Amino acid sequence: MSETFGVNPSAWVPVVRDDREIVGYLQPTTPDFEAVIARNRLGHAVGEPQGYVSAEETLLERGIAELAEDWYLDGGEQALAIAELSPAGIVLRDALRAKALVPTEDVVVAWPDVTGRLTRG
Repeated sequence: MSETFGVNPSAWVPVVRDDREIVGYLQPTTPDFEAVIARNRLGHAVGEPQGYVSAEETLLERGIAELAEDWYLDGGEQALAIAELSPAGIVLRDALRAKALVPTEDVVVAWPDVTGRLTRG
């Protein structure tokens, strides 16, 4: 993969469903977009490089339900919930406290999480 097209999110194309919600991004691996990597909202790769239309369909089918699941930071044992997600960062909070609406300390991870610091439970 060319470094020009690496993991620079400014080159990623958002995939938007009918209700205008972004469900993920297509990361070009070539200048002509012949092959792209589907990435979820967190920036995690979803499968291997594939054709543009196939990758777009993959993301539309997956949706964003995974964002409501528990996440773990750097292989830790504390379940975290995603509180906010934007190019400014991924804000996480203790999952149990967040569900109970109890104040909790924010943990911020850089977006996109291309290194995979966050994993699902």
